[in-house]
Amino acid sequence: MRLFNRLRLLWGYLRRADRLEPLPVEYIVETTAKCNLYCPMCPRASLPQPQEDMPEAVFERLVAEAGSTAEHMMLIGLGEPLLDSRIFDRIERCAREGISTLLSTNGVLLDETAADRILRSSLEQITLSTDGARKETFEFYRTGARFEQVRDNYLRFCRMKHQRRSRLQVVVQLVRLERNLGEIDEFVRFWRAVPGVDQVRIKEDETALMQPGAGHDPRDWRHPCHYLWRGPLYVKHRGDVYPCCQSYALGGRPVGRIGEQPLAEIFNSGEMRRMRRLHGMKRSGEVDICARCLIAIPHPVLVAGSLLLHGRTVRRALPVIERLALGRWLRPPQKHG
Repeated sequence: MRLFNRLRLLWGYLRRADRLEPLPVEYIVETTAKCNLYCPMCPRASLPQPQEDMPEAVFERLVAEAGSTAEHMMLIGLGEPLLDSRIFDRIERCAREGISTLLSTNGVLLDETAADRILRSSLEQITLSTDGARKETFEFYRTGARFEQVRDNYLRFCRMKHQRRSRLQVVVQLVRLERNLGEIDEFVRFWRAVPGVDQVRIKEDETALMQPGAGHDPRDWRHPCHYLWRGPLYVKHRGDVYPCCQSYALGGRPVGRIGEQPLAEIFNSGEMRRMRRLHGMKRSGEVDICARCLIAIPHPVLVAGSLLLHGRTVRRALPVIERLALGRWLRPPQKHG
């Protein structure tokens, strides 16, 4: 069923079809909007969030409708997943449907108890986020966190994972920002030497908050954005659905709401179809949120590969793909001014 769904998505992408019968492969599911930090590059800085979790009815409806076709759910958003009291129940709910899951944490709450719970769960991948190799840089970008505490939490977690021979995929991630540019080599050397770490990812800053002059040249939009065909769809904690995570951060409007319309209807809403048509005609810049998006645009070869392989495999390979393909097969935005 899932392979057939992916092949139909690939066919729809290659034909530039605006209406799709298959459903997305991936989802970003914001199970909580609560966070314990303030980070200047996070959309929370300009889009205040309520201290709320996703209602169970919304999550259940989403999983029930997506379950037979979804391959990967990132249980993340603008909140810290470890603040969601139901997060481990949600991981197991996805696992029962055969959906792989990913968490990303800021590490503050990753004490020994939380580490043990994660390692005993069905979680398949975790991103340990940290944006500096040194105390001053880290605490500038992660206001409210202490460098030593988070570093030690991550080291203990990786040690526990290694000792238990867990198959959990551990990615340590740094977002490339102005103040940490001189620390990237140091960061990579340190974390690559830690047993239990599977990959070190240097991620490009995809928000406009710290680089308001960046953007894509209209000529970059030769190829349509894979998000509109493959996903991930972004589901906010109250059930509002956005075409992608960037659309919410850039002030876009939801294309539907879980529980108010069937998922298939949301995926083929009038706005989703309009965006696909414009992307298919190489007029992506006419879509306001797309014109201001800072996501690297993948070549169709990469999109095809992402639909021939299982979503779990694609997500695990992403840091390597970014490192090898950026510039040639992934076209990044350019800074202006």
